[in-house]
Amino acid sequence: MLPSPHAQHAAPRSPIRGPALPIGVAVTAIGMLFSIASAPVVTSAAPETMPEPVAVVQVPTVKVGATVAADPCAEPSVLAALSSGDDAGAIAGFGGGENFRAAVVAGNAPCISLSDPARLWVVVNKTLPLNPPEYEPAGLDAVPLQMTTRSGLVRSDVAAAVGQMADAAAAAGVGRIGANNGYRSYGLQVTTYDAHVRAQGQEDADAGSARPGFSEHQTGLALDVVACDAACGGLDGFGGTGQSDWVAANAWAYGFIVRYEEVGTPVTGYAPEPWHLRYVGVDLAAAYHAGGYHTLEEFFGLPAAPDYAP
Repeated sequence: MLPSPHAQHAAPRSPIRGPALPIGVAVTAIGMLFSIASAPVVTSAAPETMPEPVAVVQVPTVKVGATVAADPCAEPSVLAALSSGDDAGAIAGFGGGENFRAAVVAGNAPCISLSDPARLWVVVNKTLPLNPPEYEPAGLDAVPLQMTTRSGLVRSDVAAAVGQMADAAAAAGVGRIGANNGYRSYGLQVTTYDAHVRAQGQEDADAGSARPGFSEHQTGLALDVVACDAACGGLDGFGGTGQSDWVAANAWAYGFIVRYEEVGTPVTGYAPEPWHLRYVGVDLAAAYHAGGYHTLEEFFGLPAAPDYAP
């Protein structure tokens, strides 16, 4: 059979099976595609950027009052005060007693020597002798109290301060305060120490009396006080009196500390001496009192010194 002549002109069958789209629908769809393709692309003036992540770090609290300058000795006020011998002015230049102490402990005070016997902050103990050993202080004045020995001199600033303290104690009604001795020269300390050794032996003498060249009394900054009522008592009778209790609580306000407390014996190597007052000035004494210190060694961050070097 011959093929039909019309079959050669028929459209080939679509390989996609299913119902064919009507012509109108197809034309509409094609028009929509062209419309989408020709639409302008809207771009922003500046590309939008995502915020960068921020690391959250906890910032430590800064205690401004406890911050010590790297070198307070570079301060002109400190240098001028040290040059003129104004210890109180130098301490003020550091920002007060506590800042002064903190700078010394931190090693940030190269201009301050704790071994200078002319300074309020000198530390004299069994490992830190006076330099020179026969040091003599300048500007000694009479102690303005009733004396029980002839060693009645101290530095002039100490004399003024102890007079004010004794007046305040009397006004408070605790009784009169007198003094047993103040400045002792190197030679007098030789005599004093040797007498203790003869009476008590070396070990007990070292617990109650400084060896020559190791005594705070030689600086003119220390004095021993006694209670005076009808008459003045001795050193051993001072503890437990109204005067002793008042001094322990209030001496700091006049620039004094009780140098040898019972709690400090393992550090100082001395038996308790509630009568032994050491003048350090009002600013340092206030810092000492506020900090609850019991020895100058602890106050200035120095090692304990209970024994002499062999």
